[in-house]
Amino acid sequence: MSTVITSDMPVWRQFNALTKPRVIQLIVFCALIGMVLAVPGLPTLAEISLALWACFGIWFVSGAAAAFNCIVEKAIDARMKRTSWRPTAKGELSDRDTLLFSAVLCLIGSTILYVMVNPLTMWLTFATFVGYAVIYTVILKPLTPQNIVIGGASGAMPPVLGWAAMTGDVGPEALILFLIIFLWTPPHFWALALYRVEDYRKSGLPMLPVTHGNEFTRLQVLLYTWVLLAACLMPFVYRMSGWFYLISAIILSLMFCYYAWKLWKNYSDSLAKKTFRFSLIHLSLLFAALLIDHYL
Repeated sequence: MSTVITSDMPVWRQFNALTKPRVIQLIVFCALIGMVLAVPGLPTLAEISLALWACFGIWFVSGAAAAFNCIVEKAIDARMKRTSWRPTAKGELSDRDTLLFSAVLCLIGSTILYVMVNPLTMWLTFATFVGYAVIYTVILKPLTPQNIVIGGASGAMPPVLGWAAMTGDVGPEALILFLIIFLWTPPHFWALALYRVEDYRKSGLPMLPVTHGNEFTRLQVLLYTWVLLAACLMPFVYRMSGWFYLISAIILSLMFCYYAWKLWKNYSDSLAKKTFRFSLIHLSLLFAALLIDHYL
């Protein structure tokens, strides 16, 4: 006799939850920054239209990757307090329905990017889908504690996608933005993993605090924040931005370093949470400063 699992959450909200909306918002925001920086001065109506289509396409494909991730990790999600509420982890949505949903989103997004934007952006976005949903989720994440470092390449792609959407190529400016997010990713996720270490231990995932311990992970967070600070100066060095961005980047990055230093010297779960939350503020305000500086 089969058991039917019901939920108070409407079906449309269950599917929406699979796309990890908050994560997608940050992805699209970072892609939009790449689009804006790729266009000198104020954009024309045609460029605004192109950027909107690109945002829609990237949103759909990113949502498809997130939904596919929920299928692959449903057993792991069910064992972790942070993710046990997801519809796939609770058995509210079947693998077939979730896979179909992911495929439809990917098809819609890829079509939008290919037809309304350009083929390069479509292929780069699809490669990002494969990098995150398959290479990172299926291969790297369960095999190595360096999963976040290597897999961070997929998460760092949004500004590159935005740049490619507006220019049809990938310039050094886009690669600088890629580098910033690539170096930001490890301290961001390791701060989370530090106070969620028991969840990750139960899940069986070889996250750094599980395999190498709390103290080693805290040191890595500290070291990465200093390397990240250097990378955050590169837009100014390369003359992508001016003094407003430089001052903002120095202040934000030194604050991130300070949080990491405090975490390294005297650990607590509450401080790890604050460091994780500030990492989100750091990236958001850093890119916002780039955006403001672009029009000064």
